[in-house]
Amino acid sequence: MVTATILLVDGDPSRCANWEALLLNQGCDVIAARSGEAALALCPRLQPDLVLLNDALPDTHGLEICRRLKADPRNRLTPVVLLAAAESVSSSLKARAAGADDFWGNPPTPWEALNRIQSLLQLKSYVDEQAESVIFSLSQTIEARDPFDGGHSARVSSNAVRFGKSLGGLVHDIGKIGIPDAILSKPAPLNAEETRIVEQHPVVGEQICSALKSFRHVLPLVRHHHERMNGTGYPDGLYGDQIPLLVRVLQIVDICDALTTDRSYRQTLSLPRALSVLYEEADRGWLDESLVRQFASLVVGSETLTALGNRVRFQGGHWSGSSPRGLMNHRRG
Repeated sequence: MVTATILLVDGDPSRCANWEALLLNQGCDVIAARSGEAALALCPRLQPDLVLLNDALPDTHGLEICRRLKADPRNRLTPVVLLAAAESVSSSLKARAAGADDFWGNPPTPWEALNRIQSLLQLKSYVDEQAESVIFSLSQTIEARDPFDGGHSARVSSNAVRFGKSLGGLVHDIGKIGIPDAILSKPAPLNAEETRIVEQHPVVGEQICSALKSFRHVLPLVRHHHERMNGTGYPDGLYGDQIPLLVRVLQIVDICDALTTDRSYRQTLSLPRALSVLYEEADRGWLDESLVRQFASLVVGSETLTALGNRVRFQGGHWSGSSPRGLMNHRRG
């Protein structure tokens, strides 16, 4: 059997132990939930490859738990097998209506159960592969919509791996698929409503990626790459160390690439000028200053950075052509 994580939802200790023994013997990781509410809380965090759900639970019917699991976008692609006490046509139809991927009215033999689980796991693996392909295609589509943004995600991913082993660069802006072209390419500053639309793209991106187990480790990168160290970012207003380290790394790489690339609303900046903006944002409490220093040393070399001294940070004490506040609008999301 394909190595898999299975969430077993059953309030009967004896029955649960039998299933655990069978599945563990096949090399599966088995996590047990003793109630429907426990399963609802655990499933989005665990993102199992399959849920075995008994209809007879101590707190509610498995049918209702199945319906609620499938209503959550994070669980939509997770196969759910509903096990009932007795088979009937009406029970099978109700299970399918609730979103169950399979319905076992009579206890199957161990061999039959394992084969049916294996088939569902193989189908889930195929669906995940296709969904990942679609998401990466969407990411490329987003860049194709903006001629000034070509290659941004690939560069951010490559440089983030160099700097902090981050893997979320390719899809961090996937939520921009919901932003109209007129806003993405607008040469003038955004109005309040346009800004509100742009600030929704991390949430949209998380929703797109959340159903895939393989993307669960990059969800914080997708959702939080516009948070700020002083709590003034979006969408959740995270503060300081509440922002994961890899997110803080990605932010710096993302901003530097945006600044050193032509955009519809701003000309490209030189690398020293871009580093100055990074330091300015760190001074404002937006970025992690220690990481900005490490990144600056990485991209220009420690000896060059020392030689440049304050010219990198303050550009000789002034900002030619644009004010610091004007340069803060360096990314359209």
